[in-house]
Amino acid sequence: MRLNALASLSRLSRRSLLGLAAALTLPVLAQAQTTPIKFQLDWRFEGPSAFFLVPAAKGYFKAEKLDVTIDAGNGSGNAVNRVASGAYDMGFADLAALMEFQANNPTAPNKPVAVMMVYNNTPAAVFALKKSGIKTPADLSGKKLGAPVFDAGRRAFPIFQKANNVGKVEWVSMDPTLRETMLAKGDLDAITGFYFTSLLNLEARGVKASDVTVMPFPQFGVKLYGNAIIVGEEFLKKHPEEVKAFLRAFTKGAKDVITDPKGAIASVKARDGIINADLEERRLKLAIESSVATPDAKAEGFGDLNKPRLALMASQVADAFQTKSRINPDAIWNGSYLPSAAERAIFKK
Repeated sequence: MRLNALASLSRLSRRSLLGLAAALTLPVLAQAQTTPIKFQLDWRFEGPSAFFLVPAAKGYFKAEKLDVTIDAGNGSGNAVNRVASGAYDMGFADLAALMEFQANNPTAPNKPVAVMMVYNNTPAAVFALKKSGIKTPADLSGKKLGAPVFDAGRRAFPIFQKANNVGKVEWVSMDPTLRETMLAKGDLDAITGFYFTSLLNLEARGVKASDVTVMPFPQFGVKLYGNAIIVGEEFLKKHPEEVKAFLRAFTKGAKDVITDPKGAIASVKARDGIINADLEERRLKLAIESSVATPDAKAEGFGDLNKPRLALMASQVADAFQTKSRINPDAIWNGSYLPSAAERAIFKK
């Protein structure tokens, strides 16, 4: 009797130990099934970064078994370089910067590729104070323009120049924080910058929007694409399903951001507590209006692009940036990882 009891106790103990082992193993297996992704933004945690911070805050990435880390950036060129180096798996960068990298580094082992368009129209614009007398692109001829050397609008200005028959201009370089200040003080005749960045920065320096002449590139014959989600070549080969999952979660979050920009800013405030929520809400709304939910984006479909338009941009960027080799648009873009058209139908009708 005692032996039977001991045997039963032994079996019970073994089952308990096996159950305990299984319970301890489950979190490890769950963790092993989660893919970490390091994501590099193009700029600081400002309004537009909500497009990435919202799906992270709402658990959309986690639901796709992705552990996404999002870091602030300091320019599209650096975002491209960091993804190419392998320091980051994915990123957000201006398509022209990606084109330049590929054309100047044809033998790079981990060239990034764009997999989803976000800013269907470039946010680049020229800004001048109305009191300067500058009203049209032609008025820029012979004038002093300012921007950081890496500014997307400055880099692409030769395309704007050619499209609008602008004569020679003089360029002044400065730190990004000084650009709008120098225009407001009259040290410059005009500047280039992102529409939703420079306009609000000028207002913060006491310049009314009604006193500013704004020339958005897309409205003056320059139909360049803006920022896209990019992926390192090696990561794309090893984790194609995870890239698809990332884009699905991002698309779900993007719909939320467009539907409720005010609510979306909470995710940005959570990452950078010192931001001005009202200001960043305005910035986000301007970004949506000028670059995301545009007529071109609605015609091409959110996240997608038009191949002939991409080919034209590749040729224009090669000329304007004086790249070492011509740009192959087919090497820049891969739309096969996009969510379905139905999933990407996020614009209000």
